[in-house]
Amino acid sequence: MSYTINKGINKPIELKGFKAQYIAYLGAGLVVLLIAFAVLYLIGFPLLLLFPLIIGGGVLLFTKIFAMSKKYGRHGLLKEMAFRNVPGAVVSRSRKPFYRLRKKQ
Repeated sequence: MSYTINKGINKPIELKGFKAQYIAYLGAGLVVLLIAFAVLYLIGFPLLLLFPLIIGGGVLLFTKIFAMSKKYGRHGLLKEMAFRNVPGAVVSRSRKPFYRLRKKQ
C-alpha cells in the first residue's frame, strides 16, 4: 500500500507573497477602499480625481503590506507590537517591596 503525504501541514497560508495575517489586513484595506470609493462617488466627487485617488491608495496599501509581510514574517508584527508595550525601566519609589521579598525567603 502507498500513502500520500501532505507536506503542507502546519505551514502558514501564503498568497502571492503575503503571509498569514497580512492577507486579512490586505482584505480589510481593500474593503475600506471600496467603501471609500462608493461614498465619494455618491457624494459627487469627480471620477477623474476619484480613480487616481483609489488606485493610488490601493498601490500604497499593497506595497506597505507586502513590505510588512517581508520584514516581519509570520509572527514578527505581533512580536513587534508586544515589544512596544514593554517598559524601558521599572521605577520603585519605596524599598518596602524588596523587604517583603527577603522575609519570604
